[in-house]
Amino acid sequence: MTLALEEAKKAAAAGEVPVGAVIVDRESGQVFAQAHNRVERDHDPTAHAEVLAIRAVGEQQNSARLENCDLYVTLEPCPMCATAISFARIQRVYYGAYDPKGGGVDHGPRVYEHATCHHVPEVYGGIREQECAEILRAFFQSRR
Repeated sequence: MTLALEEAKKAAAAGEVPVGAVIVDRESGQVFAQAHNRVERDHDPTAHAEVLAIRAVGEQQNSARLENCDLYVTLEPCPMCATAISFARIQRVYYGAYDPKGGGVDHGPRVYEHATCHHVPEVYGGIREQECAEILRAFFQSRR
């Protein structure tokens, strides 16, 4: 989560919503990819940290299935990212801050609870929640 928090800080410095994601090998813990939101920079509403990290690992491994991977992200994944995580077959998701408004895992549509969900990862929320939430709070407060 430390690396994901560093990525979130990079996003904030770039004027992006401060979310960072890291994908690791679930056996060795080797970091396969790190990313932060680039929605504004890339002019791409799908350029969320999770999606960018999934794309990077998919290219590295030449596979759309990341079955040997775990994801660390600073904010509860939105419905789009939750679905991408499921399609990528990521085994575990560890996230920091809960997102009652835009989350798709423990809030909102709860993507993994639907019978149509192809793969349900293990999910652990609230990891270093205060730190993750504070980065977001400070970012939005500075925008007001």
